[in-house]
Amino acid sequence: MTGRPGGRPLVPAYLSTGGVARPSRPRLERLSVLTGTGEVAPAELPTAQRALLDELADGALTVVEAAALLRLPVSAVRVLAAALVDRNLVLARAPIPPAERFDPDLLKRVADGLRALKHD
Repeated sequence: MTGRPGGRPLVPAYLSTGGVARPSRPRLERLSVLTGTGEVAPAELPTAQRALLDELADGALTVVEAAALLRLPVSAVRVLAAALVDRNLVLARAPIPPAERFDPDLLKRVADGLRALKHD
């Protein structure tokens, strides 16, 4: 098999997922955090799923990070991760929501209050 420029192998994503096109868990997002459960993986586990479990052995990764390490499309890793979650081999946590924007008026009042304390 020949590779593409950039070193990424030319393998259709459906081969790594066993022909599955959609994850069984649609809420699994690009920034969902994956961690291994520590359960022993069955011997018949497909190679791509075992590779994902191996990447998670050292700690948590987002779906995007795992995709980069495995050199697979994010869509394929979502399918692999969902299958592992279904088998209780991986835990998936929703992405951490972005912080709310601070209120500039509140920040100004706090700064003014700190300045007033400094001059007392």
